[in-house]
Amino acid sequence: MSELIKGGAFLLSQTDPSDVFTPEDFDDLHKMVASTVSSFITEKVVPRRDAIENMGDGVTVALLREVGDLGMLGSEIPEKYGGAEMDKIASLIITENISGGGSFNVAFGAHTGIGTLPILYFGNEDQKSRYLPGLASGEKIAAYALTEPEAGSDALNAKTKAVLTEDGKHYILNGTKQFITNASWADVIVTYAKVDGEHFTAFIVDRHTPGVTIGPEEHKMGIKGSSTCSVILEDVLVPVENVLWKVGQGHQVALNVLNIGRFKLGVGCVGGMKNALEISAKYAKERIQFKMPISNFGLIKNKIADMAIRAYVAESMCYRTGGMIQDRLYTLDLDGDDAGQKVAEGIGEYAIECSVAKIYGSEGLDFVVDEGVQIHGGYGYSQEYHIEQAYRDSRINRLFEGTNEINRLIIPATLLRKAQKGEIPLIQAAMKLQEELLMPIMSDDSDEPLAAETLAVENLKKVFLMLSGTAAQKYGKKLADEQEILGRMADMVCEIFGAESALLRSKKILAAKGEAAASLTMKMTTCYVNDLMPKFDAWAREVIAAMEEGDTKRTLLSILRKMTRFEPVNGYILKREIADTVYQANKYTVM
Repeated sequence: MSELIKGGAFLLSQTDPSDVFTPEDFDDLHKMVASTVSSFITEKVVPRRDAIENMGDGVTVALLREVGDLGMLGSEIPEKYGGAEMDKIASLIITENISGGGSFNVAFGAHTGIGTLPILYFGNEDQKSRYLPGLASGEKIAAYALTEPEAGSDALNAKTKAVLTEDGKHYILNGTKQFITNASWADVIVTYAKVDGEHFTAFIVDRHTPGVTIGPEEHKMGIKGSSTCSVILEDVLVPVENVLWKVGQGHQVALNVLNIGRFKLGVGCVGGMKNALEISAKYAKERIQFKMPISNFGLIKNKIADMAIRAYVAESMCYRTGGMIQDRLYTLDLDGDDAGQKVAEGIGEYAIECSVAKIYGSEGLDFVVDEGVQIHGGYGYSQEYHIEQAYRDSRINRLFEGTNEINRLIIPATLLRKAQKGEIPLIQAAMKLQEELLMPIMSDDSDEPLAAETLAVENLKKVFLMLSGTAAQKYGKKLADEQEILGRMADMVCEIFGAESALLRSKKILAAKGEAAASLTMKMTTCYVNDLMPKFDAWAREVIAAMEEGDTKRTLLSILRKMTRFEPVNGYILKREIADTVYQANKYTVM
């Protein structure tokens, strides 16, 4: 295994394509898992879609237990606790392929992700032995109760309280949790409360404990087949043995499990993009207008290509991140009493990439399903066609696991924190860049494949460093108040990571299989960078105008013009070719 890559380091250095995990690295087990889950969705879930959407009694729970029999609920759980003990990549493949199940995907994701992982990562031996076998089989269904009526994005401002009984054997919990997925059929609820109103702590609450009440189902815009209810806690006695990890350390559990939740949400959105692309491409080939399939029209091809490109970039960044997380977790000894702390640090290392995956995946899926509805025309607005449900279901992803606005603030805040701790040389890189910017900016006349795109991505990193360094110098500690600037900087980070992930994957395919095999991904990468450059330039101008005036402003704009210089390509032709490849495959493809 190569040296571990630090979170956020992609902004400061070049990455060798061979060090990046991509879907082309799937082994036989990974491919088998993908096939098994895909078949389960097609054969078991899709035929029951209407029953799921109408909250048919016991339908979703029965399906969860069926997929549990296949080992998919316990993919990350060790065998000694009844799990399948697969690697992190296998769990991502399951998450991606389960996304074809609509609302079932939400129930599955909440159970296997934020519902189970707190116990898996932070539970002690007794807690794991008591709960993980049932969660792995589906005998027990999990939920995660963090959000409150007055504490949504500000989760650590929870009002739910926990008070130790006089005999020291139980905590008494009182409070209300809101918008809790799986609430109506959950047996195990990971719940957060403040001990003595002060120490934020995680608890494992058994659903049938006296005092636990489940509110009515929320009437939602989408994901109608999932259970979303409030959880009311009234003098609920929770044994002290059910404190998860340590009193006062609930924020470590919550934030790091949310990091994984954000990341997996991004992976699930990749599956959603592929599904929407497939049904839209098939519809376009079947729909006849003006005596020909609409798939022949240039504007439709442009949409299909943009949908495919967005899926390719999201897929590349998500599996790249998955590989980094897997490599780091492999190095950890999780048998000791400090396992929770090690996991927290291991996952937290990639908090930036997890937020990027969440933002990019959720907004990418919204883009793809919106274009899917447009391709379907009036039929896309009809419940008779699945794209209508996909459109409604997609919208929640920008709210789940911390709103995208919160995640946009997390990205620069985490970068600055890592820089201040000396974990990444962000400040040193910004200072060194100031010297480089005084020198002429060289162009790359190389005729190597993707040379122009490589130079472009590296220049975008320099633009980001230039602007972040300027912002840090100008605002200092008050930078946290400049949310518009921070949000735009986060957009830049997302696009840099996405473009570079697509680029590295294309280069890896090129090196391993040759130019013919890499042709499609190279076209998608070129189109993406071609479309990104003017957008990135506009963002940078916006930030410069917000920060500076006069000569300083003019100097920064002059540097920016040099950095974002990129000879445009004929994206129309390339996108027609990309769309034709999708039509030929009848689905998303990279070769």
